[in-house]
Amino acid sequence: MESKVENYKLIFEKEGVYLHTNAKRSNQDTTIPGFIRIVERSGEPALEWSPLEDEGRNAPAVLYTKKDGEGGEEDTNFDPGYEPDWAVISTVKKDREYVPVKESGQWSFSLPLSELYSLRRARFSLGRNFLVLTSRGGHPLPPLHFHRGGTRELLRALQRYIILASSPVDGRLFLAYPLDSGALSQSFDELQLLDDGGSDLVSRFIQDPYATTFGGFSKVTNFFRGALRPPESPHHPRGPQDPSAPSLPDEEPGFELITCGVELGPRPEVSRGKPLDKWEEFLDREGRVQHPERIKELVFRGGITPALRKEAWKFLLGFYPWNSTAKEREDILRVKTDEYFRMKVQWKSVSEEQEMRNSLLRGYRSLIERDVNRTDRQNTFFSGNDNPGLTLLHDVLMTYCMYNFDLGYVQGMSDLLAPLLFVTQNEVESFWCLTGFMELVHQNFEESQEAMKQQLLQLSILLKALDPELCDYLDSQDSGSLCFCFRWLLIWFKREFSFEDILTLWEVLWTRLPCDNFHLLIACSILESQRGELIGSDHDFNTILKHINELTMKLDLQTVLCGAEAIYLQLVQCKELPVRVQEVLGLRSPSSSEEESPDTESSETQHLLSQSGGAAAAGPACIPPPTYP
Repeated sequence: MESKVENYKLIFEKEGVYLHTNAKRSNQDTTIPGFIRIVERSGEPALEWSPLEDEGRNAPAVLYTKKDGEGGEEDTNFDPGYEPDWAVISTVKKDREYVPVKESGQWSFSLPLSELYSLRRARFSLGRNFLVLTSRGGHPLPPLHFHRGGTRELLRALQRYIILASSPVDGRLFLAYPLDSGALSQSFDELQLLDDGGSDLVSRFIQDPYATTFGGFSKVTNFFRGALRPPESPHHPRGPQDPSAPSLPDEEPGFELITCGVELGPRPEVSRGKPLDKWEEFLDREGRVQHPERIKELVFRGGITPALRKEAWKFLLGFYPWNSTAKEREDILRVKTDEYFRMKVQWKSVSEEQEMRNSLLRGYRSLIERDVNRTDRQNTFFSGNDNPGLTLLHDVLMTYCMYNFDLGYVQGMSDLLAPLLFVTQNEVESFWCLTGFMELVHQNFEESQEAMKQQLLQLSILLKALDPELCDYLDSQDSGSLCFCFRWLLIWFKREFSFEDILTLWEVLWTRLPCDNFHLLIACSILESQRGELIGSDHDFNTILKHINELTMKLDLQTVLCGAEAIYLQLVQCKELPVRVQEVLGLRSPSSSEEESPDTESSETQHLLSQSGGAAAAGPACIPPPTYP
């Protein structure tokens, strides 16, 4: 022990740095005061935090350890019950990947500066400054709250050992590089923040939803919000005394917060319209649908009356082409019926002996039977034992496995089919409507989960532009990854609204108006509606998850839809809308030339806003705001 103390050298120390553990225990406070230090141990610089109660400040702190991708042990008392594993937003918070100094549960850690990947600094309007540190393994440390200031001094002390390169987009975010490293010239795109090493996230999610969510997405906490973009030109390593090095703004007693936000302007007032209640008047003599874009706009404005859903949904989901005649639709139905039953015969004719040697089909059947017995059983169409609706639900899902061998069946698909079957009351039509729906969302269920990562990233980009303070708050409570929105996006809010509301919401989303990512604006609308409950409250990681989970069936759909559309209108009217937000909204293609001038972008946006109709002219990606009567 003496030799270890002799090799210890204190470089920097600051008291009044609090660690918010988010742990609810009778014998442990959730806010622990302590010291932040930069020390050298045997010549190796490290960043350390320890609580005030620790005795012997020169004692070596326990090293921060990676768990090789594991999220730690989950609370063994957590039982998601009979719900699909992804459907339960866990409020069970495990202890961190930081080995405690004492068995009593202290949270001291020591992170070698060679393992420091990035840090992000921010401050709430309430005056609390905090830093979020992330290791090169992708693991974020608990946010460190500087109740007495000192972040500026800490960052200056760190520059004695490492280069802090600020993000070209977000001045609050710094990447850490060794002084002798040439890695600073790397493209930020090559840092692979979203890379999960090709792991099977879907399988892991089914086996352990908690560890997958907070392990698989841990790498992107604080980075989901699009802070990193490739710089216009490569950076080069600079010494800590180089006057061209990134400046660290003053903060004491209150620093000026550097933001990448823009002035969005006022948010328009939005009202909903009446549901589509006429169909025949849109048909010509041969049964072709006239003005399909007008129909889509009416559906987007107010949904569809229940009597027309059975017919209109088949067009919205691609079962019938919009320009088909009544005779052509009869032929399509006949052909599609034959095709469906040929596929159904394939799995119905498999003998028990064959299935015993077909583990894939056996697994699909077992999972489908389990999910069918718990899908919308409160609905009279699926309630009770030996209900024919359950048989249809089972048969359509089994037939989909024959239709899409690569995807097969994944939990959540039964939630998508149930409303389709309820509305169409027809096995064949519900199947082909499901295939159309799956064309929109099939990537949500793929093993790589790249689509889910991308959507969470896009949601973070939107929320950052709309409400950076809310983003900062979620960051400070380890909720910046927005992982609690996973269920929302996976099955398009099926568990958040009533069955009847979901029918309206889905038909609105199927119009793809005003943009393909309108479901992300729905999520933004919900989150913003809860900001008053979150910011300024005593919510921590666990209670944020609990609060979001308890929103189920408590949200007003029309209010949420109005909020989402108002957000869209507010964003598209911004003359200096960030490029990445434009891409999410479909106003700009990701492959567009970066050399396009801002004036050109502004003029295009204004052109969209100046139109009062002509949705078809705007293309499928977005439409101009509709005019209100």
